[in-house]
Amino acid sequence: MKKSIKFSIAAGLSLIALGSLAACGNSSSKESNSSSAKKTEIVIAADGSTKPFEYSDSQGNLTGYDIAVAKAVFKELPQYEVKFQTVDFSGITPGITSGRYQMGANDFGWSKERAQSFNFSSPISKSQNAVAVKSGSYSNFASLAGKKTIGNPSSNYSKEIEAWNQAHPDKKIDISYASDQTSINTRLNQIDTGKIDFMLYDKISLTQAVKEQGFDDLKVQSVDTTSGDPEHDGYEYFIFGQDKLGEQLKKDVDGELKKLQADGTLSKLSKEYFGGDFVPKAELFK
Repeated sequence: MKKSIKFSIAAGLSLIALGSLAACGNSSSKESNSSSAKKTEIVIAADGSTKPFEYSDSQGNLTGYDIAVAKAVFKELPQYEVKFQTVDFSGITPGITSGRYQMGANDFGWSKERAQSFNFSSPISKSQNAVAVKSGSYSNFASLAGKKTIGNPSSNYSKEIEAWNQAHPDKKIDISYASDQTSINTRLNQIDTGKIDFMLYDKISLTQAVKEQGFDDLKVQSVDTTSGDPEHDGYEYFIFGQDKLGEQLKKDVDGELKKLQADGTLSKLSKEYFGGDFVPKAELFK
């Protein structure tokens, strides 16, 4: 009888041990499957020359506010494997459309034209439109009538001037065009030497460039270019395609941006790269 009891106990313990081993095996298998799960690869494109939003450092690595925000976002999205790529500004949007890139991080403003082809994230910063000038005082497009400038053909700033000229043929601004790769510093030098009268851009970038490059004779002045339309409101965004992946990226990125705004991370990064808090209000993060 005792032998029978001992045998039963031993058998029971063996079964428990086997069950535990099986459970451990299943757990290890699940962990292995989880760690080896295929990640979705995405490429984030930027031109590397729009300081302080995104630019190349002395080692040739992309950095800046937009890049730091993107890294903070995807740190919490392990389902994606992220790569950054430096490309000409004019190649970012067609690259997203073709599927070569999945996201743009390049101080993108909203426009009706872009909204037909791209998804926009929640806004990640807000800056006033401004002009860099050597002389004179300007507050709006009317005060810039007859003045010379050079713009990038695919930028929102050039399109704003074009829209003004079309609506006000008697108060046209004299705009010519340069390559999308013509840097801010090159155009500031053209103002300093008298080749052009002004440059329209965001106040954050102009203020920093004028200071860092030592253009002591240039001034940065805020100008009112708004028309009650969100494409002129000074917000910047990440952009994505309008395919299934683009829709999912927008949803995932917006979710993390909301958290980063709430916990103060965006404010911290804004102060680090912009020298002040230029983060939009909480209600704009959805």
